[in-house]
Amino acid sequence: MTTDTRPLGTTGPHVFPLGLGCMGMSGMYGDADRPESLATIHAALEAGVTLLDTGDFYGMGHNELLIREALRTAPPARREQALISVKFGALRGPDGSWLGYDARPAAVKNFAAHSLQRLGVDHIDVLRPSRLDPQVPIEETVGAIAELVEQGYVRHIGLSEVGADTIRRAAATAPISDLQIEYSLISRGIEEEILPTVRELGIGITAYGVLSRGLISGHFSADRQLAAADFRAFSPRFQGDNLTHNLALVEALRKTAEQKGVSVAQIAIAWVLGRGTDIVPLVGARSRERLAEALGALDVTLDAADLRAVEEAVPADAAAGDRYPAPQMAQLDSER
Repeated sequence: MTTDTRPLGTTGPHVFPLGLGCMGMSGMYGDADRPESLATIHAALEAGVTLLDTGDFYGMGHNELLIREALRTAPPARREQALISVKFGALRGPDGSWLGYDARPAAVKNFAAHSLQRLGVDHIDVLRPSRLDPQVPIEETVGAIAELVEQGYVRHIGLSEVGADTIRRAAATAPISDLQIEYSLISRGIEEEILPTVRELGIGITAYGVLSRGLISGHFSADRQLAAADFRAFSPRFQGDNLTHNLALVEALRKTAEQKGVSVAQIAIAWVLGRGTDIVPLVGARSRERLAEALGALDVTLDAADLRAVEEAVPADAAAGDRYPAPQMAQLDSER
């Protein structure tokens, strides 16, 4: 693992412009192919990708063990370049049910100990609570991670899906390197307050959901059958009239992409890349084919005319349906 301790983001070490989100390799979007998942992580490292993102609750530890195997079987030079970001705090039952969040200081250290063991590493590059625990002040959670930084078990402190006030309180407690939050053409809620706040404080953004869980990838169809365990089977944006409306946006975007000579996914990723060098999009590719397509976005340059065309095809706030089911959205809104 790298031992660079400088902050991530605009003032930190060079990282590859795209990161690989590994969540989908552990069943969140239906069955995954383990050999192909490993091959995809290897292909990402070979392409120069540095950031691998996971959560200790993805597949109840499956995802961390998968990354461990991928790193163990990767060439040493590629293994050394990897930066691992881990989210913690989400509680799940044996049946996969969600039981809330725990970000107490003792729990922070417990989660970190388990992640270090599963990943087979001596430190975690970025450790972040997956969500705000409403029962625990953010200062206590961040303070516990800061102790792990002092002890050498963690390199950087991150946050995930929190609002501007929480970000400021966290940053007043200890240096915050990075905020992970959803950001895409159809999820632009961070632009009004959160993005200006992190830029003021010198905190980078890891943007997840840049293809909105495949919705704006250009590969999702209205007749696709989703497995019962697939998150999208419950996501409002993938339901009924919402899906019909959202796929119409994708078709409008497809026309713009075709005029540019690129795929829908590539133009959507390129749009996020173009929002600033302090934003690292996470691509959730589960196959080498999808990874190769995503990497192609690095060769796409959008000029002013292209940007106008993209945003005319998919205006801000044009999506139908919330990002998450109502109970989760209510919790996110309360945290902000």
